[in-house]
Amino acid sequence: MTRVALAATGPAPLEAGLEAAADGGNAVDAAIAAALSAMSTEPGVVSLMGGAYVNVWPAGSDPVVVDGNVEMPGRGLDPSAFGQGVRQVHTDYGGGVTIGAGHGSVANSGALQALSLARDRFAVLPWRRLVEPSARACREGYRIGAAAALYLGIVRDTLFGDDAEAHALVTGADGGAVQPGETCLNVDLADILELLAVQGVSLFTTGAVGRVFVDDMAANGGLVTAADLTAYEAVVRTPTMRSVGDWSVALNPPPSVGGPMLAAMLGQLAHHEQWTSAEVIDIQRRVLAYRLSVHDRSRDLDADGHALLASVERHGLAGLPTSASTAHVSAVDEHGNACAITMSAGYGAGMVIPGTGILLNNALGEPELNRLGLHAVPPGTRLASNMAPTTARSAVGSALAVGSPGADRITTALMQVLGRSLLLGDDLQQAIDAPRLHVRFLDDGSPRVEHEPSDEIAAAAAGSGLPAHRYPGPHMYFGGVGAARLGADGLFAAGDARREAAVGVSP
Repeated sequence: MTRVALAATGPAPLEAGLEAAADGGNAVDAAIAAALSAMSTEPGVVSLMGGAYVNVWPAGSDPVVVDGNVEMPGRGLDPSAFGQGVRQVHTDYGGGVTIGAGHGSVANSGALQALSLARDRFAVLPWRRLVEPSARACREGYRIGAAAALYLGIVRDTLFGDDAEAHALVTGADGGAVQPGETCLNVDLADILELLAVQGVSLFTTGAVGRVFVDDMAANGGLVTAADLTAYEAVVRTPTMRSVGDWSVALNPPPSVGGPMLAAMLGQLAHHEQWTSAEVIDIQRRVLAYRLSVHDRSRDLDADGHALLASVERHGLAGLPTSASTAHVSAVDEHGNACAITMSAGYGAGMVIPGTGILLNNALGEPELNRLGLHAVPPGTRLASNMAPTTARSAVGSALAVGSPGADRITTALMQVLGRSLLLGDDLQQAIDAPRLHVRFLDDGSPRVEHEPSDEIAAAAAGSGLPAHRYPGPHMYFGGVGAARLGADGLFAAGDARREAAVGVSP
């Protein structure tokens, strides 16, 4: 048995991760088991057919990031196949978001490939043992979390109403929206997971699930082909490193967007030993304005990401031009291994792979990830991503894994939590609980400070000259940070009350 601290997204993922630790698994085993469970038991929030990044810092070795983000599909298709197959769905989520759904919104997924590769390189338990808790939860019942229930209550009919199988998965026992705490089943997915435990990821590429998937895509105007499934490879990348106080921090590198933005923000925040909300507002405004003008319209995210990092490293923020749904698990074990996994399926495409219980992603229909337009990049291109799973190690050997869901609030939430914990010395839970702010750029391009109740933040917002919007209390809009840490006082996990969290330390 290995002692592991785990911050997960709900009871089923927490149980899966701690079960892996009890069987002798390390932090990577626990995180992968929890991630698989989250993708199986949080319908509408994440899915097995989404993207994921796995940030691993093994004890005594260098950190790596396994990139399993979604890709633009369409290998082998005629050009006439692109630019269609997407329906617009207006939702009240997040104050009003119009998303693209349907078969043409589905990107080529890589989450399972990333988890499998991370298991092969860094875990100790067999793949079968990491999948089994998810299959059991889907067959015996899992509790719907508050975040999933809130989202599904908004989009159940408008997004999922066109597909009877999908609609049934997001409908409660009384025929209405599922309620927080309600127990749900997904027997079809349980059957698939049992096959996945034996056959591995090939089930979803060249196997039975992959074949049904591409046939359904071809029959309904989708772009994912058999060539896309077999061509996909998870990529092992070298993290972007930053020094923050006494800590070395490993961040998601380009071509992700979230990692470079967080690196730029943290690097600047580290220049202010006793930073205030005024510095946070200024840094966020300048970095996120750069993102809006460059990264959100980039055709080469890798090159633009490295250009951002080099510019900020050399010139600071003076070098910058002035122009939804995610889940996260963090694990650290007693030996100092740290693993942070962030996964996303977007807002959901509104349907399942027939007969499988697997809901599909809508990454090609997420407006914030497709500023260039519908199907505007070549097949095989990794799409933009806000995900920023992070690991860190201190000079005295402490280890940290941390991350958050929350679209473009991922980076601003982590900036403030890491700033408080690593620079100001706040207790990890205290850093997560503290009021947050986010500089939001509205549709007209103007910035506005959105914040939770805090006199200090309110005064800083007024002093910035920017308009402000105050939320009445802590809100899931500002992310849901989960962190696990090994320090001098042992293992500790901390979760965020803004989005339902489940934390624990194995005996």
